[in-house]
Amino acid sequence: MPKDKHKTENLLIKAKNTVSNAVNNFCIEDIVQQAIKLPVAQINREKFLHKELIRYYPEDVVDLAIKKNPAYAGIEKERISEISKQVINYETNKVSAISFVAGIPGGFAMVATVPADVAQYFAYMIRVMQKLAYLYGFEDFELNEDTINDDTMNQIMIFLGVMFGVQGANAGVKKIADAAAKKVAKSLAQKTLTKGTVYPIIKKIAQAVGIKMTKQIFAESVSKVVPVIGGAVTGGLSYITFKPCAKKLKNSFKDLYLCDPLYFKELRNQSIIDIGTGIFDEAENK
Repeated sequence: MPKDKHKTENLLIKAKNTVSNAVNNFCIEDIVQQAIKLPVAQINREKFLHKELIRYYPEDVVDLAIKKNPAYAGIEKERISEISKQVINYETNKVSAISFVAGIPGGFAMVATVPADVAQYFAYMIRVMQKLAYLYGFEDFELNEDTINDDTMNQIMIFLGVMFGVQGANAGVKKIADAAAKKVAKSLAQKTLTKGTVYPIIKKIAQAVGIKMTKQIFAESVSKVVPVIGGAVTGGLSYITFKPCAKKLKNSFKDLYLCDPLYFKELRNQSIIDIGTGIFDEAENK
């Protein structure tokens, strides 16, 4: 075996072990906490929906989509699917510019840099997650740089579970969506998801995402990408992992009542919702 090839293989093995050990020292909740502190993770729901929808719909429809959700405003599933594809492509191209190890002295001398790079990657995960969630009718995540409430953390964890293909995560999405749809329909306070409802799912997801993250992103992908691009893991690493994850989340949303304009139209026809009367808004203020 040529000396250079042997050296490269040893470098790859060292890289995979180094990254795996570093990632295993962090729980996924800690990574999420670090990720939301990055400015890139912050998406303003109102500004985002306005920017994406105003190109196709009049101001009053966009305003209603922001106040309630796009499906409530009558925005077609096909349009939401079209916009979501654009969002996924845009965010994939952005995250592909991230380099986890390129430019670092020694190529794989990255022990001290892995936590920051992992947080950055997950910041982009949370970024595309929010955009898709807002298009498909979910509420504002209300992220800030200092803290994250339990409900939002649970929701992020469940969505991450879907993105990483964790069994049972889709059931968690449906629970959240059903609660959100009732709130949109009736303008009543959403019941907090109790730990008893989602904790078993969250616990399973946290463990599975940690394992899948290590194996999928920082082991298998490194061994595939590095030989092709000569030892620098650049955008290819992000691209081959990020886009499939985002598409899984999109697919989990597309059949929910929360994003179905016919669902809300039927409710209005049954006089469950009375647009324009303001009776439910008044109830909220009491």
